[in-house]
Amino acid sequence: MASNTSINLRNATIYQIFTRQFSKTHDFNGITEKLDIIKKQNIDIIYLLPIHPIGKLRRKGSLGSPYSIKNYYEINPDLGTIEDFKRLIDEAHRRELKVMLDIVFNHTAHDADYTSTNPEFYYRQADGTFGGRVGDWWDIIDFDFNNNPALESELINVLKYWVNFGIDGLRCDVAPLLPLAFWQKARFELDKINPELIYLAESVHLSFIKQLRDRGYDVCSDGEMYQVFDICYDYDIFDEFHDYLNKKKPLSVWVRSLMKQEAIYPKNYIKLRFLENHDQNRIGKFIQNPCRLRNYSVLLYMLKGTTMIYNGQECAAVKTPDLFGLDEIDWRNYNKIGLADIFRKMSRLKKEAAYQNGIMTIDIIADHALRFTYKTPDLMVCGIVNLGECPVYVNIASSGYDWLSGQPINAGIRIITEPLVLIAD
Repeated sequence: MASNTSINLRNATIYQIFTRQFSKTHDFNGITEKLDIIKKQNIDIIYLLPIHPIGKLRRKGSLGSPYSIKNYYEINPDLGTIEDFKRLIDEAHRRELKVMLDIVFNHTAHDADYTSTNPEFYYRQADGTFGGRVGDWWDIIDFDFNNNPALESELINVLKYWVNFGIDGLRCDVAPLLPLAFWQKARFELDKINPELIYLAESVHLSFIKQLRDRGYDVCSDGEMYQVFDICYDYDIFDEFHDYLNKKKPLSVWVRSLMKQEAIYPKNYIKLRFLENHDQNRIGKFIQNPCRLRNYSVLLYMLKGTTMIYNGQECAAVKTPDLFGLDEIDWRNYNKIGLADIFRKMSRLKKEAAYQNGIMTIDIIADHALRFTYKTPDLMVCGIVNLGECPVYVNIASSGYDWLSGQPINAGIRIITEPLVLIAD
């Protein structure tokens, strides 16, 4: 059975797990053993990368990409059995953790079962062979949704199977590349099984949307995706964030983009906020100083939307795991610089204070320093983060106490090195 605990997604935290890299056993049991550690960080949802068998034809790396799927109804034997997966779901639910499954419906492996049973499901190249629309994704072949109701029905049956199995959410890979009408049909059918199911779209970079549209393909914007999905990735402005990290553009460019989102999307829009994920470099690659990492970690929770932590982030991991092989996280560094403590405290604050339901303002108050202010009828939460390498002087306008340290804070000029989350009087 799916978890029957309802959550406010804007106040929630998702924990992304790449099972192959997560533990010494590289399987579901390794995740189950660490559920208490995950829950301790006040996580609400665990999101698993694809769990299905991986194709062997034109495989990338020694183990292949989990996004090159052979059969949607089966479990990758490297991860365990269907009983192991069921036990993971049950144990997660016992801890009030929801389980989100990565759904990959844009493409399959070259040797997917459907290539034999339903070859009409696939996109064909000029020479009539199976192919893909994106050249560097050479280990996969694309579905063809054009006038293909049988394909849509089959994929909806796949979703029904796993929702009935007990999962609580869907993270849909490159969702804008599929027809919006398909997602609308899928949600209509799945709502009959679980109306509380969580829908997360991996919406894509703006440059990627334009590239595919220029080639004649239909690709949805984030605004369109909100007609079906609860949460969209923030790739629409992620380039601006990386431009700041790489010292290509000033902080103000990214801040303007954050505020622009407040106007161009529906009033109740929810963005997925992250510093890193399986497709992006670790934040530790850009920021090695522990103090700065703590500031960036608090920044993550001050951004309006659902927070996502990537497994190993609490260990201040530097190396992005290899998607096509084994590259285990070094758990000896767990919370070594206090990141797990920050995740725990900030996740709790998001839920208990529900500050993200308030009115948000963002101010650049010094070089590389930001102040996020959330005002609700009951309180004001003010997060001050120093993203730079040097201490900065900041004028604290209100007194109160710091949520992170528990210490009282007086109004006035203050030197900011460590992050500060002021709960105002």
